[in-house]
Order: sequence, then structure tokens, then C-alpha cells
Amino acid sequence: MNLRRFQGRFTALLGAALALAGCGDNSQRQTQAAAPPPAVTVVRVTAADIKPTASFTGRVEAVSKVELRARVDGFLEKRLFREGADVKEGDLLFTIEKGLYQAAVDQAKAAIVTAEATLKLADIEVARQTELVQRNVGAQARLDEVTAKQGEARGNLLAQKAALEKAELQLSYTDIKAPSSGRIGRANISVGNFVGPSSGTLAVIVSQDPIYATFPVTQREMLEVRKNGNGTSADAYVIYLQLADGSRYAHPGKLNFLDVTVNQGTDTVLVRASFPNPDHVLVDGQLVNVVVETGKGESVLQVPQQAFQVDQSGSFVLVVGKDNKVEVRRVETGAVIGTNLAVLKGLSAGETVITEGIQKVRPGQVVQATEIKPGA
Repeated sequence: MNLRRFQGRFTALLGAALALAGCGDNSQRQTQAAAPPPAVTVVRVTAADIKPTASFTGRVEAVSKVELRARVDGFLEKRLFREGADVKEGDLLFTIEKGLYQAAVDQAKAAIVTAEATLKLADIEVARQTELVQRNVGAQARLDEVTAKQGEARGNLLAQKAALEKAELQLSYTDIKAPSSGRIGRANISVGNFVGPSSGTLAVIVSQDPIYATFPVTQREMLEVRKNGNGTSADAYVIYLQLADGSRYAHPGKLNFLDVTVNQGTDTVLVRASFPNPDHVLVDGQLVNVVVETGKGESVLQVPQQAFQVDQSGSFVLVVGKDNKVEVRRVETGAVIGTNLAVLKGLSAGETVITEGIQKVRPGQVVQATEIKPGA
């Protein structure tokens, strides 16, 4: 009797547990069914006119780069600029002690006064001896002697004037001024040090606007351009720069120089383009990617590079299609266009591809898509 009663209670408890488990499964299914679709960011496929381009690795070069050096010996007294600042032509940048050179100028001026007095006395003596010879009371030899001294005095005066010019020139060298406008670098020698022509560069002034970009072009590429260009002038080529972060420099440039010799080591010709640089974005020595454009534009579809994925079968993107369902689309890619990639096959203009949230979706899944404009 007790065994039957125990079995009955166990059966009742087991039924209740199964009932509770069934309720839990139904609740979990309801929770899963109520979960919202995953959110993704999409970009619409757009078409853009792309001109034929060629890319090269280049370097930014200043139009002018001037090394400031001391032209006279002396202690460096002052530095009158802020390192890295813009300077204008004629700005005073360094001063060297002037005392010794000012004394040389004063000494040269005094020597000129003495030489002028000597010449004046020689002129008087020549006039006197000339009159005596004309009156036949003076010797011709004496006249010749004083005439020679007159010439010597005149030559000495010219020498003293030249010495004064040299002394004044050396005094002017104690003021080191900017020979051109640009941005000045750091000072290599501190105030108080003894400087001279052998001291090396005091500082460097680098021009900023305009600025050059130089890049090597192979002979094969040069021949191809000449063959396809049909006499195209340099003005027909538009030059762009791509910076280290992948962005395009805002101001296009123009070709302005083609080297007259070929580098025998690399079989390349150096080409140079000039760019405006009003905001000083480009810096001398900077590595850039040079993009040369020419010809008529061609309509090409483009998609942000982060939308592309690669597997064993090649490149693909995830497209949000009808009813907001995710589709896998195999594509054939083309050239890089800034931060985008050209699509040659597999997509149509107006379709939307996923750029963010790719990892949390799968083909056939319904998603909640938020569209952003290309380049945003």
C-alpha cells in the first residue's frame, strides 16, 4: 500500500516537471521569435566617371631649400625666430658679435681720411712744381718725383676705400637674414657658441607654397604614354596626390618638368609636378602616391573597400535584397578609387551592400538596414 502511494506521488511530480519544462521551451521560443533583426549599415552602389589613371610612388620636394651659414667668425649673440615658424625674405634671424667688425670699419674710415690728406698735399706739390718748371726755375726731375707721389697717394686712397667696403661687407655678415620666404627649421647651433664658415648649417629655410612632387616613370610607361597620347600636351594631364591615410590631396597639380636624362640603374625618367600648398599640408620629403589622370571619363560602379570579403571562390559582398534579406553576391573588382573599389561585374547601380555588421549576419537572414551616403 505504501509502495503504490509512493509510485503515484512520483508520477505526479514527474508530470509536473515535464509540464514546467514544456512551458520553459515555449517561453524560450517566444523570446527568440520576438528578437529584433540585427542592425547593419549599408551603402548604395553608385556610378562615377573615372578617367584613365596611372599610379606612381613619389616624394614631395620644396621649390627652394636654403641652408643658413655664418660667413664671418664670431660668437652667436641672438636668435630672433621661433623654430618651425614662417619667415619672410629679409627677416633678421641671427646676429653675430659686431665689435671687431665695427672697429675694422672705423679704422678703414680713418685710413681714408689720412689718404685723402696725403693726396691733397701731393696735388698741391705737383701744382707748385709744375708752375716752377713753367717759369724755368724748377727741375723737371722734382716734378716727376712729386707726380709719382701724387699717383701713389691716389692709389692708396682707392685701396683704403676698398678696405672700407670690405669691412662694411663683413660687418653686414654679422646680421644673418632670410634670403627667401618659407618655413624655418630648428636651430642647429645655440646662442653663445663660436661660429664661422666652417661651423656648418645654422638652420634651413624651406619654401612652402607652391611645392613639387617628383616621381620616376619607367621607359616602358613613357613609350606607352607617347604612343597613346597622340601629342597630348602636359596641360591635359591632371596630377593628384594620395596621402598616407588614403585620402586625396585637395589641390590637383600640373606637370612642369621632365628630366633630360635616364637613370641607368632603374631605367626611369624623373617627372615633376607643381602643386599649390596654401595650408602647408605637404611637407618636404613626404612620401606620396602620385595619380596621373588623362583622357575622357568612363562610368564605373564603386563600393567602399570594407564591404568586400574574400574566400576560396574569390571576392564577394553581402547585399540587402528584397524583404531586407541578406544575399551573397560574387563580384569582379577593378582599380582602387580613393577609399572605394571599382566593381566590374556582379552588382548594379542602386543596390545596397553591407559595410558594417557583416560578422553578425548570414545569407537569407532578415536585417534592419541603415543607409549612409557614400564617403560619409
